[in-house]
Amino acid sequence: MLPLHQGITYGPVRSRRLGLSLGVNLLPRHQKICTFNCSYCQYGWTRNGATSAADAWPDASVVARSVAAALERLKTHGDRIERLTLAGHGEPTLHPQFADVVDALLRVRDHLAPDMPLAILSNSSTLNSAAVSAALRRLDERYMKLDAGDATLLRRVNAATIPFDQIVEGLRRLPDIVIQTMFVRDRLSRIDNTGDLAVSVWIATLGAIHPKAVHIYTIDRAPAWPYLQPVAAARLHDIARRAQASGLIAEAFSSPREAAMPGAQ
Repeated sequence: MLPLHQGITYGPVRSRRLGLSLGVNLLPRHQKICTFNCSYCQYGWTRNGATSAADAWPDASVVARSVAAALERLKTHGDRIERLTLAGHGEPTLHPQFADVVDALLRVRDHLAPDMPLAILSNSSTLNSAAVSAALRRLDERYMKLDAGDATLLRRVNAATIPFDQIVEGLRRLPDIVIQTMFVRDRLSRIDNTGDLAVSVWIATLGAIHPKAVHIYTIDRAPAWPYLQPVAAARLHDIARRAQASGLIAEAFSSPREAAMPGAQ
């Protein structure tokens, strides 16, 4: 399991899907706060629920100064990054000043790195908030999670208690999104979103959302549920082909270890 972030910025991080990005953690220090409790989370189980004292969250101005300092430092060292990514060790849209944070970061980006996209990785659970949805629209890239096509499997994979229809409707209304889906299975057959029926239902749900793209991947680090196993590259690419056949723009991302093996796609 990865340790929680001690500061606001981290990395740069080399991602299979997003290239080299400077991570931005909006969560309180020493607290993993999330609306989900995903079986595959690389930061372990969610222990603190979805709330925290308002003064525990970094202020928007503090976030902006931290990111500005990191960008200046990277520039001085000659490091080139491809995007700023709001992620961290929890759900970033839970920040009580999320809209203010987005606006502050856009100003920093426009001043110091005007060509760099400002992105987010979100679990899609807060889209019923008009303020959150409006702030998400101001970002350049929105990578939104949907790991199953029905409520029962979403609860099994993500321990999601948010109404499934609410999540789907929020995603349907948000423009130009990339859906990110983590495919996993475990040795006990308790968690598995890779079966033919589960994939068919997931594809049908995506058809109602109309994302601009779909990213398909599997675990690459130790998960919260220790019995989870990564899905073979061949199966990920098969799922991608099925999604493509339905009219979706889908791409499978193998783990770096498997992609480096002879014969891997």
